[in-house]
Amino acid sequence: MNWWFVFLFISIATLFPRIDSSEMSCAVCGDSPGKWNEIADRSICSLMDHFWNDSHDYFNEATNSRNFNYWPQAHALDVLVDAYLRTGDRRYKKYMDRWRTGVRIQNGNTFLNEYYDDMEWNALAMLRAYQVTGEEGFKNDVDTIWQDIKKGWNSIMGGGIAWRKSQLYYKNTPANAPAAILAARLYREFGNEEDKEWVLKIYEWLKDVLYDDESGRVYDGINSENDGRRNETWKFTYNQGTFIGMTLELYEITGEKSFLEEAITAADYTLRDPVLTPPPEHILRDEGGGDGGLFKGVFIRYFTKLILSNDLPLSKKDEYLAYLRRNAAVLEEKGIQEDDFLFGSYWSKKPGSTTDLTIQLSGAMLLEAMALLEKKGWL
Repeated sequence: MNWWFVFLFISIATLFPRIDSSEMSCAVCGDSPGKWNEIADRSICSLMDHFWNDSHDYFNEATNSRNFNYWPQAHALDVLVDAYLRTGDRRYKKYMDRWRTGVRIQNGNTFLNEYYDDMEWNALAMLRAYQVTGEEGFKNDVDTIWQDIKKGWNSIMGGGIAWRKSQLYYKNTPANAPAAILAARLYREFGNEEDKEWVLKIYEWLKDVLYDDESGRVYDGINSENDGRRNETWKFTYNQGTFIGMTLELYEITGEKSFLEEAITAADYTLRDPVLTPPPEHILRDEGGGDGGLFKGVFIRYFTKLILSNDLPLSKKDEYLAYLRRNAAVLEEKGIQEDDFLFGSYWSKKPGSTTDLTIQLSGAMLLEAMALLEKKGWL
């Protein structure tokens, strides 16, 4: 054996150690005081322990599957950013860099995709990663994705971005509200007036076609069968959340109170609708596993942003905080499989021996939201 080679290899490995998920010990994930901070620490540790694919640098589709699924990767990156902002632990930045390499490779050495909404989510998460890391690669990838997303706008149904490239006639909230959020954030970050025009254009179309301004309901989509009909059957927390996010971004850009009022109306509909907030628990509905497992987490992210708005009336802030606390308390008491700290798809029921990445991420986003509000003194 060439012992000089062995010595050289060990020396290099010492200089450039490869972090793995075992480093994310729950005892050292965070050091900020507070009940919800401690629970959020356990949540991020569980996410890394049970879902991070240390060989290929992406998040596995489920605890019992190492498959790659493109769109949840965005929300997992978002949770890494949340955890970094909460704890200041630089290890999360290293995982963000690894995520960028691994997800690109698994997606065919590109971040472009068949589905416009999936690309939007990854662009949103990478924009946040760029803002906390300063890594230009994230920004460049966001720019590439954004240019591709804009090609999805067409005149069918009066405008709107298509859901997917092979179905340009089908328009829905999932492909439009996140695109407006992305355009708004790009405008605020870089000041490109064209991005502001895109926000307003997407918003006007979505409001005219898929929003009921009296009730606050956000419809899922229109023309899925190329028949001009709006889907009035599906009700998803996801659509309410993305509409809230879009209107809040517009409020921040323009200062026009009407946008904040629309965000409140959409939030109120969610809290009072018996499908979205069913009795007797009066928490966010069970939307199953797979894609649906992520819907509550999306709502929670933008609902929390609404709670944090300085201009939200105090009575609404109190109401919304109480609603969020109820969801978190039910999850903590009833919805966590304690041995592995895994979450159920309905926060009043524990999962079985396995759970999906999407489901775990929704619970993680709720707990990160609670830790953030706790840190800001609202809990």
